[in-house]
Amino acid sequence: MKLTPGDDAPFFSRIDHENNTVTLDDYAGHRVLIYFYPKAFTPGCTGESCDFRDRHDLFYRNGYEILGVSPDSPDELAKFRTEYGLAFPLLSDPDHTMAEAYGAWGTKKNYGKEYVGLIRSTFAIDESAVITDAWYNVRAKEHAARVQRELLPTAE
Repeated sequence: MKLTPGDDAPFFSRIDHENNTVTLDDYAGHRVLIYFYPKAFTPGCTGESCDFRDRHDLFYRNGYEILGVSPDSPDELAKFRTEYGLAFPLLSDPDHTMAEAYGAWGTKKNYGKEYVGLIRSTFAIDESAVITDAWYNVRAKEHAARVQRELLPTAE
């Protein structure tokens, strides 16, 4: 089921790149951007993550924490984070329960084939854990710029 603005953000408890447990409650009172990406070290996911990296300070100065989520293992996420200088936590969702809760897991098409997998999606969550924006089935290229334009239209 897709989330829409006004919905409560689904609770999550996931392991991060340092093998620490991270929950939605850890961000109580903070705004959060959560982006789901299919696989570390692939061209689209690397580009998208680096685009969020390049805008991290801008989002942070405007009150947003960023979390990246993929099915990758914590060890793989640690390597990915280090390799590309990502300054925000990466969460491991190997059983895709978090992706399912956010509507970011389901049927998709690629090169004419239909299969079930992670749907590249991003969510903005307010200080009260309510969804303010949801972007589904996005293209990796220029997505972080779009999120910036829509959430922070006057920020530079």
